Amino acid sequence: MLQDTNFEIEAPKDHTNPSRKGAPQESGFRLSRYRVSNFRSVFDSGWLSVDNVTALVGVNESGKTNLMLPLWKLNPAGGGALQPTSDYPKSLFVMIRNAPDQFEFITAEFETGIEATALADLADIPVDTARRISVARLYDGNYRVGFPDHQSDRGGCIQRALAALRTAQDDLAADPKEEDSAADARAVLGKLIDNFDEQQDVTFNELRLARNAVAALIPEDPPAVSHVVSILRRLHVVLDKAVAELYRPDPGSRDDVHAAVIARLPRFVYYSNYGNLDSEIYLPHVVENMNRGDLGAKESAKARTLRVLFDFVGVQAKEILELGRDFRDLRDEAEALMIEEQGRTGLLRSLWARARGHEDTPDPALLAQISEAKRTRSILLQSAGAKLTGRFSEWWKQGDYQFRFEADGNHFRIWVADARRPQEVELEHRSTGLQWFLSFFLVFLHEAKGEHDNCVLLLDEPGHSLHPLAQRDLSAFFEGLSENNQIIYTTHSPFLVDADRLARARKVFVDRDGSTRVSSDLLDTEGNDTKKGAGYAIRAALNLAVAEASLGGAKPVLVPGRVEQIYLSVIRTVCIASGQFQPRRDMIFAPACDAQVVKMMARLLSDADACPPRLMIDDALPTQDLDGMGIAGQTAIRISDFGGLTGATIEDLIQPNDMAVMMDRVERRPEKLFADCIVAGQPFRRQVLDWAKSQDIVLASDWRTQLAERMRKWLLGKDDPRVSEETLSRWLALMQALDAA
Repeated sequence: MLQDTNFEIEAPKDHTNPSRKGAPQESGFRLSRYRVSNFRSVFDSGWLSVDNVTALVGVNESGKTNLMLPLWKLNPAGGGALQPTSDYPKSLFVMIRNAPDQFEFITAEFETGIEATALADLADIPVDTARRISVARLYDGNYRVGFPDHQSDRGGCIQRALAALRTAQDDLAADPKEEDSAADARAVLGKLIDNFDEQQDVTFNELRLARNAVAALIPEDPPAVSHVVSILRRLHVVLDKAVAELYRPDPGSRDDVHAAVIARLPRFVYYSNYGNLDSEIYLPHVVENMNRGDLGAKESAKARTLRVLFDFVGVQAKEILELGRDFRDLRDEAEALMIEEQGRTGLLRSLWARARGHEDTPDPALLAQISEAKRTRSILLQSAGAKLTGRFSEWWKQGDYQFRFEADGNHFRIWVADARRPQEVELEHRSTGLQWFLSFFLVFLHEAKGEHDNCVLLLDEPGHSLHPLAQRDLSAFFEGLSENNQIIYTTHSPFLVDADRLARARKVFVDRDGSTRVSSDLLDTEGNDTKKGAGYAIRAALNLAVAEASLGGAKPVLVPGRVEQIYLSVIRTVCIASGQFQPRRDMIFAPACDAQVVKMMARLLSDADACPPRLMIDDALPTQDLDGMGIAGQTAIRISDFGGLTGATIEDLIQPNDMAVMMDRVERRPEKLFADCIVAGQPFRRQVLDWAKSQDIVLASDWRTQLAERMRKWLLGKDDPRVSEETLSRWLALMQALDAA
């Protein structure tokens, strides 16, 4: 299959409703974070914060999809029905089935944006407490709505009630005209105040009893003018308000508020099957499938894409089918209609006519109608192909793709050509990446005009068949798409998590208890996964960006492996810090690992002047091997030339006694320390192997790397590395040789 690799996807300019510009930030509800619990492999994901674009990065089977499906089922734009046998965690299946109203599987928080004022008025709460809403869905299908920032001011209510009691008590003491009634009231109020002061936690019931006690002090038929009654009435009003405020339920539980919140929720659109188009389409099946609701996932996705395709270019599959009928089709339809209307008589007439070899001949008028219909179909298809070509070129740059639609009877074909391949080829014979993005373009950008309005797009593994360059462009393309829709997508590709977009990445991994977890801390421990799969993809994205930036102005030096890379990086740092070495260009030490790849790496890392990189080798690679690889003309520097030992390795450039001490920290099992065995003037690596054999030790396969990492920390652990003058002199000579042109 041909592979198209020269991709550049451009973000949309303005193909959507202008009033929706910046919608996730400025209007409607905007998803800020969510939490999945008791759903499939997810026991409790923890809070997952989301941005306009959020990438869930993890290895296969880590549970990325299980973090998106519950969000889709919170308020699906289509489908999204709960499936107990699939969605209930197996360990809780019986419990959830018996009490689905007791288990939430998704809780999402939204910023309410411009809707905050309307919700605050409806719920009778301050606007500031209506700027954030929480919506949870239970397995019985019901919702729970709450305002996380709204809490009844319980402490304030109690303090205001207590202050009102003390003020009333003082006011009653100031009027001697109603001494008896004032004294009785003061006594009751004093007991209430003492009761409040003695308790650390005043309950709602106690506040209600205090209100009732004050109400009992007010006579049923009070005097026309009574200072005491006036004071008690004012106090009763304050206590009654405090009781009402404490008794008020969470405004989210009110039916009218609950309904208003649910009505304003964004819908969630989930895609995992993008319905790649085929090059040849049988129109009768298309017409039939567009009206069916029992198709499988794959066929349903294709039917959706075809429906969008025909709608996008402004033609109908049924119309194209009808316009393509010829005289034989019309005759057969007329014959079928006659048989249907006349029954057995019509069938006998048809058979008799065929037996006599009688053939109806079309009249000129009918032939003219058929010709005109086919010409109309041809013009429609040409126009449709031109429209798709023009609109598609606005989104996918540098491809210069030309689409042509062709209809032959009941068959509809899509042909593709471009400047590099002017010969037309069927769509299915072009790259899978082109097929995918054409389907992606049609579904997301065309449907976004209506179905995706006020929607959050959930994309499961988008663009996995695209070339890495196209994946990078797709990652940037999401930025433009997110102007109107928040996007959450899953991936395991570093090319879909650019280094300059790491803020959108969330790590998904399997925790120690076997459940799926998610973290925005990209350095977070990944459960039992010692390979750090999610972190590897993120580090790979970072490494790609760093490598591209570094290699642009650096002198590459090929080295045998990771161990040499570590030591030489330390040596370069120490030499520069000494002030005696100033490289003309930065040095990048690239491990070649295998002699067979040295030649290819040398060619790939050559700079624009075709100057090959330096090559540092040890005695394990004979000179004749370099000649055989055709790189003898390249300057190769042997470690033995600077270590002064035949068979020297990179370790022989370091002070042997320091190396020996550190080796004993790497391998702590022997009775006889290596530091007690080392002999100056002999290759270090060979001595380690002989010592391990004598002590019956099986060294780890990466013992040299472990030792190198320890030595790096030790040598660079202080401002003044502990390096002898003799060693530093040897290192300076090596660096100067590598820096030579």
